Amino acid sequence: MSRTRLLRRLVAAVLVLVVVALTVVLTVGADLADRSMNHVVTAGPYAASPAAESLLRAIEVVDLHADALLWPRDLLERHSYGHVDLPRLQDGHVALQLFSVVTKTPRGINYERNTDDTDNITLLAIAQRYPVRAWFSLRERARWQARRLADAAERSVKDGGVTLRLVRSGADLAALLAERRAGRPVIGALLATEGLHPIEGRLDNLDTLAADGFRVFGLTHFFDNEVGGSAHGVDKGGLTSLGRAVVARIDSLGLLIDLAHASPRLVDDVLGATRRPIVVSHAGVRGTCPGPRNLSDDQLRRIAAGGGLVGIGYWDGAICEPTAAAFARAVVHAISVAGDDHIALGSDFDGSTTTPFDASGMGLVVAALQGAGLSDAQIGKVMGGNALRFLLAHLPAR
Repeated sequence: MSRTRLLRRLVAAVLVLVVVALTVVLTVGADLADRSMNHVVTAGPYAASPAAESLLRAIEVVDLHADALLWPRDLLERHSYGHVDLPRLQDGHVALQLFSVVTKTPRGINYERNTDDTDNITLLAIAQRYPVRAWFSLRERARWQARRLADAAERSVKDGGVTLRLVRSGADLAALLAERRAGRPVIGALLATEGLHPIEGRLDNLDTLAADGFRVFGLTHFFDNEVGGSAHGVDKGGLTSLGRAVVARIDSLGLLIDLAHASPRLVDDVLGATRRPIVVSHAGVRGTCPGPRNLSDDQLRRIAAGGGLVGIGYWDGAICEPTAAAFARAVVHAISVAGDDHIALGSDFDGSTTTPFDASGMGLVVAALQGAGLSDAQIGKVMGGNALRFLLAHLPAR
């Protein structure tokens, strides 16, 4: 064998080893990131009072926001870390989980001011073997995470245990509820975006995401984008010209706008532009926890006046301390301002957050709301009744 051929083979072998090593490092790194960024204050299993557990069994729980699709965990398997998987949703009596797709976050992320110059998600996408097109396209990252959810739903049917069912319409949701009330072990999954940067500045990409099953569209995340300003952005502006076209298009499709992470100017502009009720999927309230993305009393009143829905989260940025009692205080305040028909759960599970419990701990939520003085009827509304009524009324009929 010539020296040239030998050298080529050695170089090829080294390259293969480098690629394999890099793949292993990145894969392990994605798992370590998941384990290090999604914590619970106290690990399960959780035991609430008998009264709380009894009431929970009569409630169809709905959570308006989780970022579980970002991480390498298999949704169908129980895990000892992170917040959401199908077994833990079942333990928590969750009937419907909204899954949001995270496609870009800045490095050194903070609540005050972020640019769009850097991106944490690219390495996670490579590590999890996203297709190459999704390494460079935010739209394709969103679509790939949607496919992961669809794949989990398909595999759950074959497994013969708890079934994960995709929900795209009011008819889908009604059918899901009928199955649950007939005693079948089924949990619904609804797709949402964490910011509309995945449309990459093009209105037709919104239609692409809608065709992929997205029904709730968060407009901004941790930075300003082509649609509007983020509460954590640089300009923190309102709707852009593209943003106004996006709002009109979402309205025409009969889909839903999510104003979590929106700047105050963006909230004002959207409330003035849309003809439909809006969602704030995961937030806090300034009445119990001041913060740049938490809602003022005036915003709460205006959202409620338009028939909207606000999901209260469990992490410190929303409620200042990650405890069930702090969550209950935020809910009580929000109800006192907006009324008990407009408040829901918006956990932000798996959103690089520390929460008091994981998805199996919903009995602790019921107990905290009981301790805060809410009636069983009010607790039922907050835990899922309001969200189900809202979604049955405002998702596309079929």
